[in-house]
Amino acid sequence: MSSHPDVIVIGGGFAGLSAAVALAGRGARVLLLEARPVLGGRAFSFRDPLTGDLVDNGQHLLVGCYRETFTFLRTIGADHHVRLQSELEVHFIDEEGRRSALRCPPLPSPLHLLGAILEWDALGVSDRLSVLGMVGPLRLARRLARGSDGRIAVPGETVESWLVRNGQSERLRAMLWEPLALAALNQSPRVAAAPPFARVLGEMFGPDRHDAAIGLPVVPLTEMYVEPARRFIEACGGEVRAGAPAVVRVEGGRLAAVEARGESLRASAVVAAVPWFALPTLLAGETAALSAITDRASRTSPSPIVTVNLWLDRPVLEQPFIGLPGRPLQWVFDKRQAFGAAASHLSLVSSGAAPLVDLPNDALTHLAFDELCQAIPEARDSRLLRATIVREKRATFSLAPGQPPRPGTTTAVRGLHIAGDWIDTGLPATIESAVTSGHRAAAACAGPA
Repeated sequence: MSSHPDVIVIGGGFAGLSAAVALAGRGARVLLLEARPVLGGRAFSFRDPLTGDLVDNGQHLLVGCYRETFTFLRTIGADHHVRLQSELEVHFIDEEGRRSALRCPPLPSPLHLLGAILEWDALGVSDRLSVLGMVGPLRLARRLARGSDGRIAVPGETVESWLVRNGQSERLRAMLWEPLALAALNQSPRVAAAPPFARVLGEMFGPDRHDAAIGLPVVPLTEMYVEPARRFIEACGGEVRAGAPAVVRVEGGRLAAVEARGESLRASAVVAAVPWFALPTLLAGETAALSAITDRASRTSPSPIVTVNLWLDRPVLEQPFIGLPGRPLQWVFDKRQAFGAAASHLSLVSSGAAPLVDLPNDALTHLAFDELCQAIPEARDSRLLRATIVREKRATFSLAPGQPPRPGTTTAVRGLHIAGDWIDTGLPATIESAVTSGHRAAAACAGPA
């Protein structure tokens, strides 16, 4: 089969695996090639050599509105690997150490969000009332998320300026909108463009109030989706090869071959499910027809994420995750609670981490532990047993105004399609964007010969 597949998928992250699963599920003979020795792209797990724990390459969340992602997980029999809240509930500790919880009552969306904010004791009365300025923008964002035409922000407007223009108080921005924007966009609200954030709000606070609920993986990422997807593809007669760097050769405006480890492979369709920064070097031969796409990819700036993993000698968190607004590491996750008693470490995450990404490991470890102890006094009596740092310098693409337009799925080369969270799905660089692009690329392929 591997010498005569129907479709070759290049890239083994969420986009590539979801494309391959969709194709294999409808009967196509699929060959998936991944350059690295492990699958998962920028969402995988590795074995910590000292603790023996599987450690995720950064913390990944899902949200109830991730419909394409949950379809993918159900297809591969892995939806039970995510624990989804019944209602949105987020605990916070502000810079002064005050604890609070944003809890959505069982009201229709978006009234549940408005009700939660109006009852949130982290805010003063004027801060709570300022959320009423978002009623109109939320209504418009919901319509735009469903495909209506319209413009929600002025050209070049950032998230911060959009929130200010819509009357959001400084305290409400600091406690809710900015942490949400950082988590969703991986970029400071002072830099990121407003429309992608509005799209996030339109999806999260759409018709179903459960769309805003947060889902946490209950197993490491490799077990959550990578291995179930591999097993599904292989059970359908497909093949998955890791450690197989590939080049897509184009001649005469058509696919000529995919070259991998000295083998020349041919298929009726190819899905290039690689990050934007890897696409230009994936292509070879007569690639002039693809120059517009590769030029955009080359000019797209990255935004980093830093994750500091701390193993302590005792539990210190009461919740599975807590927001730390205003701090350089904005979220802390308790893997012990997520995965079970065998895991015993915390993951502190900095999104939009340009100020931190080049700090030495010791400095990041001290910063994370100090921030943890300031926010959670119970941690001061704990002993730090182990620390590891995960840096993803190109975790996501920049959403700053002026970045190159994102390409669509199809290309000028017949049979060549592209996928990845950077494709123009209308969403920021999320799991849902990656899976959506994978499903679109699968639909664009011709299928079995």
